[in-house]
Amino acid sequence: MEWEAVIGLEIHAQLATKSKIFSGASTAYGAPPNTQACAIDLGLPGVLPVLNREAVRMAVKFGLATHSKINRRSVFARKNYFYPDLPKGYQISQYELPIVYDGWLDIELGEGETKRIGITRAHLEEDAGKSLHEDFQGMSGIDLNRAGTPLLEIVSEPDLRSAAEAVAYMKKLHALVRYLEICDGNMQEGSFRCDANVSVRRRGEHRFGTRTEIKNINSFRFVERAINYEIERQIEVLESGGAVVQETRLYDAARDETRSMRTKEEANDYRYFPDPDLLPVELDEAFIEEVRSTLPELPDDKRQRFIEEYGLPAYDAGVLTATREMADFYEAVARVCGEPKLAANWVMGDFSAMLNKENIEVGDAPVTAEALGQLLNRIRDNTISGKIAKEVFEAMWAGEGSADEIIETRGLRQITDTAAIEAMIREVIAANPKQVEQYRAGKEKLLGFFVGQVMKASKGKANPAEVNKLLKKLLSEG
Repeated sequence: MEWEAVIGLEIHAQLATKSKIFSGASTAYGAPPNTQACAIDLGLPGVLPVLNREAVRMAVKFGLATHSKINRRSVFARKNYFYPDLPKGYQISQYELPIVYDGWLDIELGEGETKRIGITRAHLEEDAGKSLHEDFQGMSGIDLNRAGTPLLEIVSEPDLRSAAEAVAYMKKLHALVRYLEICDGNMQEGSFRCDANVSVRRRGEHRFGTRTEIKNINSFRFVERAINYEIERQIEVLESGGAVVQETRLYDAARDETRSMRTKEEANDYRYFPDPDLLPVELDEAFIEEVRSTLPELPDDKRQRFIEEYGLPAYDAGVLTATREMADFYEAVARVCGEPKLAANWVMGDFSAMLNKENIEVGDAPVTAEALGQLLNRIRDNTISGKIAKEVFEAMWAGEGSADEIIETRGLRQITDTAAIEAMIREVIAANPKQVEQYRAGKEKLLGFFVGQVMKASKGKANPAEVNKLLKKLLSEG
């Protein structure tokens, strides 16, 4: 506890435009190498970049959603460095005048505690290509399909104090860009990735320590592990009398360690200067207001509404609003069945469990919100019990039909006839005289045994509430 970590994240969100930021080439993922890199992406002589209006709109949308200021005038610059996957020898980015700056995002730390994390800036830039090392003996391949893909680089203030806080912030941003539909958030494909700036200082010290940057981490789990490793490494260096070197490091997931990649560049190493081929971006109020009108209900607002409108606990509301698709699905189920808490339990429980089991998204589920809502209606009107509903749900997921069709085909309709249930109970009582005697002598825990026997006799179809009520009555008659 003698040391304190200071962490800032730089998150690269690939914008969900159909074409690149300065050319008309496609941004679709998975094409054969170098088939989606046009003359502009390749930096061939005589070509001129043309800014993608949709990328600007998405950046402004993000700025408005994060309480940020929008620069009415922003400038693209050339960031000069030489690397095989950067065909022009420079990257077009924004430096002194980014499109978005000075915003914030609140993260939840547990037990109702929140923390505000500042957003220094969010700027537009083009992505570089990709170096491929695995398939080439003694050589590297270069795939320039990704060159020119639009990125929004979101730079946080150094307000994070632990790996857990960093992950909470990253998850919050991940949900937000998907809500806004400006990024698909696919971390496996590199659409959402993170650089972490980490330093440590003695607790109570105001001056920052020397920081290192961990590059290109593409999963929440790896972000947490990489930051925790780097914090421990820096503390060990300092406590042994050494000095932390400002450098760029890579995280090796197989070894669960960071290792040095190169000494950290300063801004002047990149020789930034305004790109002479691109005019400054001038935004008027009409454009900004038009973008504002397209903002959806944001995650925090939706979460609060779920608590107030549906009477859900804060935890349930948080889980159900984690993605826009899940929130929309839940609301549709709740509308059909008219019982918000029952809908929440099923969407968070059996439905989410099946999504996880099959590793699919909400939109790919074989059971629609309407169909799940109708199943829950059969629980509400006592057609089936909650236990039998699970069997019906699995059959629906397997494509056997609607809830009503499966209930009829399998003969699962709940027995609510009091006389029929009473007859079963009398048979169970007659078959278990010893347990009846023990129950009547005060061993009331045996009620569960009798309920189980009656449910077994009815093949799970007897109404559990009716079984409990009649059992208590008939067992006390002796």
